[in-house]
Amino acid sequence: MASAFLSRTFFANRVVSSFALNQKPQKLASLLFKKPLHLWASSSRMAYMSTSSIRSDMASTAVGSTATFLTQSMSTTEPVVSVDWLHANLREPDIKVLDASWYMPDEQRNPLQEYQVAHIPGALFFDVDGISDRTTNLPHMLPSDEAFAAAVSALGIENKDGVVVYDGKGIFSAARVWWMFRVFGHDRVWVLDGGLPRWRASGFDVESSASSDAILKASAASEAIEKVYHGQAVGPVTFLTKYQPHLVWTLEQVKKNTEEQTHQHIDARSKARFDGVAAEPRKGIRSGHVPGSKCVPFPQMLDASQTLLSADQLTKKFEQEGISLDNPVITSCGTGVTACILALGLHRLGKTNVPVYDGSWTEWGAQEDTPVSTSTSTS
Repeated sequence: MASAFLSRTFFANRVVSSFALNQKPQKLASLLFKKPLHLWASSSRMAYMSTSSIRSDMASTAVGSTATFLTQSMSTTEPVVSVDWLHANLREPDIKVLDASWYMPDEQRNPLQEYQVAHIPGALFFDVDGISDRTTNLPHMLPSDEAFAAAVSALGIENKDGVVVYDGKGIFSAARVWWMFRVFGHDRVWVLDGGLPRWRASGFDVESSASSDAILKASAASEAIEKVYHGQAVGPVTFLTKYQPHLVWTLEQVKKNTEEQTHQHIDARSKARFDGVAAEPRKGIRSGHVPGSKCVPFPQMLDASQTLLSADQLTKKFEQEGISLDNPVITSCGTGVTACILALGLHRLGKTNVPVYDGSWTEWGAQEDTPVSTSTSTS
């Protein structure tokens, strides 16, 4: 905890030094330290047009023609866009780009500091932990409709906009934010295929240090979340939500499914954690898996460059694990992050209504009355 506090304080000091030339000290203090730094969220640019004839391979290979391949030609049936496409369209006013990097606690990486060091030009930081439900101890659970609308509005995103989300691994936590926007009724959202690593490997520029606009919006999003959960009024809402309950499953729904088996349950965790032979990274969580579920570790959705596999390759992966693409599917993982990568892959295969169990194993494994299976026994 102390080291985390020091690292965040160090980062805050760096932001202050780069921002202080244009702001009064009193304003800086209230802006940067009124709320804990870990609550900061943020935003940026992208958009859409439903055109079923546009295929993902066109978006990923049409480097020479991307200047005219704008958001009007993007299809919401395809969940990713290429770095070439984003580079050609980065300055379009209807494109919002979000850095949604998040890492497992044992990785000891600070996504906010890494954003400060290098991010795609114009991108803002979306705090996966911060834009979340304040009424539960479970990590980064979905916020309420009102809280999400308030935070996203503070980031300057409107319903007419589209959103491109990326992260520092390639495809990891960005898929979670892609799913969040879809849960709240916004289909004009895509994951950047290969993320920041692919962007940098392609030789595209990054920028460092947060602009004053980025700082103001991040602070505003954090304050908006806090106000909603404290019953206080928030600023103008420019983003209206339309909650899609079929994309979110609860503990009770998963319990019911263990008996009725209406949906194939796919777990995105590693095979060792699924089998119960590896300890869970969070204390107090039993090892094993939901009875009747199957394991498809999320890295199987990606190639060596951390880009999403082709439809044919994805189909083979699921079929190899005994998953029928003709039947309904529900996904889960440890805390509801990598389950969204499975949903991303299934979306590419035309299964666009796959629900994610938001509480995932952190919730299920902590209960005393939920059944748990392992590779050797069932309890």
